[in-house]
Amino acid sequence: MTLKMQFNTVLVLLVALSAPLAMAENTILQNIDDNTNRKDVDVSMVATMIKEDVDEGSDKRVVRMFRRDRADTFLMLFQQPSYKTGQGYLRIEDVLWFYDPESRKFSHQSMKDRFDGSSARNSDFKRSSLDNDYTVVTQVESQLGQYPVYVLTLEAKHEEVTFPKKVLYVLKQPNLILKTQEYSLSDQLMRSVYFPSFTKSGDIYVATKRIFVDEVIIGNKTTFIYDQVSTALLSDSTFTKAYVERVNL
Repeated sequence: MTLKMQFNTVLVLLVALSAPLAMAENTILQNIDDNTNRKDVDVSMVATMIKEDVDEGSDKRVVRMFRRDRADTFLMLFQQPSYKTGQGYLRIEDVLWFYDPESRKFSHQSMKDRFDGSSARNSDFKRSSLDNDYTVVTQVESQLGQYPVYVLTLEAKHEEVTFPKKVLYVLKQPNLILKTQEYSLSDQLMRSVYFPSFTKSGDIYVATKRIFVDEVIIGNKTTFIYDQVSTALLSDSTFTKAYVERVNL
């Protein structure tokens, strides 16, 4: 066998061996999406949002949340405090709108922006689309506290994502995210997110608590605690500008 033939044989073997690994890694991302998304139901819940800011102190807000995965749309309406009641974020047809009940006007927002000035981003409330948005670069097995996990390093497939690089700590069974570390293109750690608890509603898992920690401004973090979780179907009118305006009449 010639040297060239030997090299080609090794190359074919490497490709054959790497293909199952890549498929396994991609399957984990797909499993995360499938475990937290459902296209045959809607998701609604009430979130208590506690924002901690090193300069402004702490405050609490209550947000009513609605999500429709099959249309990749969501609505978030503030219920408390009183001065924010009626303000809302509506994502329809791949566009995010903010509604101000005082001016009765909608303004365009970026999915990458901070949600109401917190450590969360607007993109944190859409359906999970990891398999479409990221490629797995590395995968190792590890332990996060008492939980055996896969640690996946991800790189973005496109520029529409909020963070171009991520490290996920994924529960082995079922595949659910317990922690993420999110990086800039220059590999600066920007944010960590913790998912300490989940509930199962119907056939999907919903995080009942998420903690967003700002790794740039140390001391800033936002905690979301979710209850009244439902997967009952909602009226189509819920995800419209007319509905947002009507609830403020």
